[in-house]
Amino acid sequence: MFGKGDYVVYGSTGVCRIEDITVMDMEGVPKDRLYYLLCPLGQMGGRIFTPVDNPKAAMRSVLVREEALSLLEDIPEIEEVVVPNIKLREEKYKECARSGDSRDWVKIIKTLYLKRQKRIREGKRLPASDERYLKMAEENLFTELSVVFGETQEEAERRVAERMLAECADKSQMAEM
Repeated sequence: MFGKGDYVVYGSTGVCRIEDITVMDMEGVPKDRLYYLLCPLGQMGGRIFTPVDNPKAAMRSVLVREEALSLLEDIPEIEEVVVPNIKLREEKYKECARSGDSRDWVKIIKTLYLKRQKRIREGKRLPASDERYLKMAEENLFTELSVVFGETQEEAERRVAERMLAECADKSQMAEM
């Protein structure tokens, strides 16, 4: 069980702060069931109620510093999402997004960054659905890392970029050969 004031990752919503642990005062809702009141960091005024005992909720603690450093170190080894069928690919992006797993967010970012670079070389843009998943994955990953390291999202983005850009540039150049 998490405590009031803890930061958690809640599925594809991303990092939330637990504002309260309370019962719901609504008709038809059991008065003895506890709920987390979550406030997503990226949404001013946003509130989510989820049962404390909900086994289906994809909720986890934010990474600790050592885990975040390990994630950054592992970025070059984290595989991209490789699904040839466009419909199945979007399902895979959706699955990765909902998992709330920072490694899955890195997979999406790497995949779509490389795809964007390729499409730019072809004079094309990234499809809107891909842009949406890329933005979500970046927002969630950078927010989590900013909480872990006590820095801005821009600083967290730079941390990721340092690890990812050189590797992605190498892969992009190899694809051109």
